Amino acid sequence: MKTLIPSEITSLQLQTVMQTAISPRPIALASTVDKDGNSNLSPFSFFNMFSTVPPVLIFSPSRRVRDNTTKHTLENVLEVPEVVIGTVNFPIVQQISLASTEYGDGVNEFIKSGLTMKNADLVRPKLIEECPVNFECKVLEVKSLGGQGGAGNLVICEVQKIHIREEYLDENGNLDQAKLDMVARLGSNWYSRNNENNLFEVPKPLVTKGIGFDLLPEEIRYSRIFTGNDLGMLANVEVLPEGNYHSNENIHRDAQQLLLESKIEEAWKILIK
Repeated sequence: MKTLIPSEITSLQLQTVMQTAISPRPIALASTVDKDGNSNLSPFSFFNMFSTVPPVLIFSPSRRVRDNTTKHTLENVLEVPEVVIGTVNFPIVQQISLASTEYGDGVNEFIKSGLTMKNADLVRPKLIEECPVNFECKVLEVKSLGGQGGAGNLVICEVQKIHIREEYLDENGNLDQAKLDMVARLGSNWYSRNNENNLFEVPKPLVTKGIGFDLLPEEIRYSRIFTGNDLGMLANVEVLPEGNYHSNENIHRDAQQLLLESKIEEAWKILIK
């Protein structure tokens, strides 16, 4: 196994490893204003939700690795502690990339990227009309993580109001994950897309307790066919089916195909003699 000590490699090398390994990352499109009311728009992939009650989002406009300068977004939230965070999906990903261009002071990235400003209800920064979801937020705290190039600045935001485009709702009025077609950031220039062609569900073992790997029959646990994912699905049943179990690899392949279709009960049935 290759090992790295962060202090023994360059900042750029460390950033490349971390951003590639820690992925995919959701993207926050942050709309801010300076003290004079000038708008700024910039995407950040150091972003996620960290609390539901209260509803808290955190994103991090890091100091630039190459020259240790700070971004307009950071300067703005320190002057005006409010932000609108828009989520990013595939229909606008190229515009979001354009908004990441490091334009000079006074340049409005809304105009450069072709995205539409819309007045928010509770905060001064503008909503991004094209985003599937907009969060109007008050900035609770900006926590600096250091003064060197690459150091993060955690912008801790409390959500005040949420705006959702109706075309991304299902028939019950809930956000539809497939319709959203979200994108996420990977390493280098890579992104990932999450639509109906590559979404999959994994049932959470919350209501019932899966038996676990250790209680799987040896014929199943030590199969040369089943992967860790396969065994994880088989071990997520509450009660081990009774019977004698096949060690035949052809039967294991048939069961594996059923597991690929999330047919766990059917897979167990053909594994029993």
